[in-house]
Amino acid sequence: MATDQDILPKPSWLKTPLPSGPNTARVRATLHSQELHTVCEEARCPNIGKCFSAGEATFLILGKNCTRSCTFCNVGRGSPADPDPLEPEKILWAVRSLELKYVVITSPTRDDIPDGGAHHYYRVVTELKRAFGEETKVEVLVPDFLGNLDSVRKVLASCPDVFSHNMETVPRLYLRVRNGSSSERSLKVLERAKALGARFTKSGLMLGLGESIEEVLAVLNDLRDSRCDIVTIGQYLRPSRSHPPAAEYVFPEIFSELGNAARRMGFLAVSSGPLVRSSLDADELYEEALQSEPRGSQD
Repeated sequence: MATDQDILPKPSWLKTPLPSGPNTARVRATLHSQELHTVCEEARCPNIGKCFSAGEATFLILGKNCTRSCTFCNVGRGSPADPDPLEPEKILWAVRSLELKYVVITSPTRDDIPDGGAHHYYRVVTELKRAFGEETKVEVLVPDFLGNLDSVRKVLASCPDVFSHNMETVPRLYLRVRNGSSSERSLKVLERAKALGARFTKSGLMLGLGESIEEVLAVLNDLRDSRCDIVTIGQYLRPSRSHPPAAEYVFPEIFSELGNAARRMGFLAVSSGPLVRSSLDADELYEEALQSEPRGSQD
């Protein structure tokens, strides 16, 4: 465990408000009444105050325990519970109650399930699409499914508007940060999703884990080579004292430069900043991608 001397003081640009106000109470009451989980709460996202205050949340399906041990993540570990067969209906009720027009669905990694939970994703997205049609957009942020392309195909069969899978960090740091995962596998998931008909694919990176700028640019290039459309870049923040501290806090100017570099590479939509997270302002990134999409690409 890191000592106090190992922990860098948090700069002013990383300070965020605590969740409060009537909208926050409404979101929490809605979620808790259905025993639903959010990545906002389970991962201790720094933007929970902003999102809950706006009446928004990112749903965490398939339970709140993960079968892997990524060192950056606060999602629980241990023996996961069986998927809740009523979860699609519960999420539908919550989306309707919160009047959400853009829904992000994610999950822990479930290597204990043969398809990694792909059928459950399919059920959730299909239920939302059946109820709302094109009125409500749905983004899925999926694990790598151990590279199982049938699982990717199953999720895409539900017609999500955005198919997202995060790279998280650079290949050199995978063994320490994402043990059990593979950068090559993650790239292949995104590449195949695009080839199988995903309209928009999306990925995210964290900085401050010990990577170099050159390594980050290399991953961005790899993502574009895999035809990834949307990318987010944010700062790693230690979610608890049992997690490793950040190696550095990257200055906002560096995030701006990396965002501009990503746009020059051809990403349709980019969000790059210290407090950026995969699902933060996901609706705005979707709209940006729509506006940037080459004409005729959907003919």
